[in-house]
Amino acid sequence: MKDKRRGVLDREAAALGLFITLEPATRDMLTEAVSAGYYESPLWQQKYPRLQILTIEELLNGKRPEMPPTGANVTFQKAERVRREAGGRGRCFN
Repeated sequence: MKDKRRGVLDREAAALGLFITLEPATRDMLTEAVSAGYYESPLWQQKYPRLQILTIEELLNGKRPEMPPTGANVTFQKAERVRREAGGRGRCFN
């Protein structure tokens, strides 16, 4: 488990990591996950466990990783809507 965290989170400079397993996490796995620390989302101003361990059973029962919401579009500004003129092809092709 330790090699996986270092090999992915640290090497790739990932903010969060998820380890999915068939069997429940061992004590050593949980210790390693806690030692990875927390990611603090600057946008949501909330802390999330940097390394999380979920079993397949937990996922199938609806448990989800703790992470910032992904439904909000906070990265890009919304583009201006272009209205087509009657019978025209739009401003891009004029």
